[in-house]
Amino acid sequence: MTTFASGTDTLTRDALTVLQPGFPGTTAPDWLLRRLGEGLASVGLFGRNIASPEQLAALTAQLRTERDDVLVAIDEEGGDVTRLEVRTGSSFPGNNALGAVDDAELTREVAHELGRRLAACGVNFNWAPSADVNSNADNPVIGVRSFGADPGLVARHTAAYVRGLQSAGVAACTKHFPGHGDTNVDSHHALPRIDADPAVLAERELAPFRAAMAAGSRAVMSAHILVPALDAEHPATLSRRILTDLLRGELGYDGLIVTDGMEMQAISSTYGIERGSVLALAAGADAICVGGGLADDETVRRLRDALVGAVRAGELPEERLADAAERVRRLARWTAAAAEGATASADPGVGLRAARRALRVTGAGTFTPLTEAPYVATLSPVANIAVGDETPWGVAAELAALLPGTATDTYTGDEAAHAALKAAGERRIVAVVRDEHRHPWMAAALDTLLTARPDTVVVEMGLPQAPPRGALHIATHGASRVSGRAAAEVIAGA
Repeated sequence: MTTFASGTDTLTRDALTVLQPGFPGTTAPDWLLRRLGEGLASVGLFGRNIASPEQLAALTAQLRTERDDVLVAIDEEGGDVTRLEVRTGSSFPGNNALGAVDDAELTREVAHELGRRLAACGVNFNWAPSADVNSNADNPVIGVRSFGADPGLVARHTAAYVRGLQSAGVAACTKHFPGHGDTNVDSHHALPRIDADPAVLAERELAPFRAAMAAGSRAVMSAHILVPALDAEHPATLSRRILTDLLRGELGYDGLIVTDGMEMQAISSTYGIERGSVLALAAGADAICVGGGLADDETVRRLRDALVGAVRAGELPEERLADAAERVRRLARWTAAAAEGATASADPGVGLRAARRALRVTGAGTFTPLTEAPYVATLSPVANIAVGDETPWGVAAELAALLPGTATDTYTGDEAAHAALKAAGERRIVAVVRDEHRHPWMAAALDTLLTARPDTVVVEMGLPQAPPRGALHIATHGASRVSGRAAAEVIAGA
């Protein structure tokens, strides 16, 4: 049973309880353990905190020596966004691959296996799935993180993912409410805006969230986006109309509402994280996610003091803060009960099976699989912050396992094709791209490669929006490790 440090009053404990901070390193720092003793109820894990499943299990056990009911949260979507396998690439295809297969039972099985592995490491709260309908193919931050562009498809797979994850004892956090799919700005950098009328929003953006709620999603994450049809002044995270009137009132949601990272520029550069956190709680949020970039005790102290000060100044009702803290504690109680009743059946091969089924292959009828080691030219865009640039992706490593001697390099910019042709020499070229349709330099590089070497194999590991081309074209619908493996198997005829 958790006991709190003496001298910590109820208001201060509640202010700490609603925070979900991150921290540096692969062991818990002293300040974090002290804050858990004072009332902090959640921590957020990122790639920097994880070296191996064994280390992660030891870390979460360390946290629970200070507070046995701590919520250990992680941003583990599978696919392109992985923290559990940040150094190797994910064993699970992402949402777009699952949507391409369109087998809801397979999605449930993948989410269950992902949840089982998280639970085995002591993680009980996952900031997933993304329920965003990717209606804008130029979206720079969602893309393959979405199940697709059709609201019905996204809804049924969101529900299946929630059921699968929670059957493993891990709370799902469906995001990014009210929907981040129709944006062309990354909220890590600026404030996106969706100019859709209420009828479109109801039929498109909100449909997957309704399905997630019906499936029992224990949490919903708000989006840092401006939706004038719902609230012309405040982004969703800070909007009472969106979080309380719409999500709580019209949609009847009674679970935890957690914010997206408050250090993201959409909030921090306009409101600041302290003021933004106060406004988010007042609007109806229950938990403040912070720590993707800010991960120290000073941040926790500042936010705690800002919330306490806002209550004492009459800017934030004390009962609103108390209600939010109780919702956090209620989720902690649910995770404890869910862990006892979780089904633990393992299916370690489900990710690769799903990745194989997701492939869309063009030109296979006239293609002879490679028997000699090729040259892999990876045309790489700048990774968005949610994905990160530390996770390896592509097909080179997987091809090298099947065709020893495979050579590779990464290219970007206008001279990419000429440099790749020179480096490849007489080797067969495999060109790997990610969202060709969004990057003119990438499309131009493929033009040059295919003119000089028509037998080039093209692997698209982002959204397959551009027409297929090349001697063989493989769309993987995501850049997970298993997606790379599935594509390599086709290329090498394995």
